[in-house]
Amino acid sequence: MTRATLAGIAFLATFGALAACKNDETVSAYGAADRVWHLVEIDEIDVTYAATLRFPEPGQIDGDGPCNRFRGAMTVPYPWFDAKGLIATRTACPELAGETQYLAALAHMTLSEVLGDTLILSTPEGRTMVFVAAD
Repeated sequence: MTRATLAGIAFLATFGALAACKNDETVSAYGAADRVWHLVEIDEIDVTYAATLRFPEPGQIDGDGPCNRFRGAMTVPYPWFDAKGLIATRTACPELAGETQYLAALAHMTLSEVLGDTLILSTPEGRTMVFVAAD
């Protein structure tokens, strides 16, 4: 092989690796990244507790329930949503029932849609979660 051929192969390998790292097809790449999303309703009922959702880097989600922080994986392409392997800290508080509701609903969501400052998660059965971005 010539030096030019080896240089070309090295360039393509490097470019391909960089492109793969930046090739985020999740909701994060479609307007959800770099924002803190505040839960405002589940199934068309206003929530009375504080809960957030973030997409800190491709393939990851994290957030805060009323009592605990959580994190997990999110790797399906947009508009799909699949919060996998959610793990949370284990602190009890008066809003623990709300947190259980939040994390259970989040685990069931299968679709996502970003509309400006609004993030809507949903299921084919009609369940919904509505978030608004922090100012």
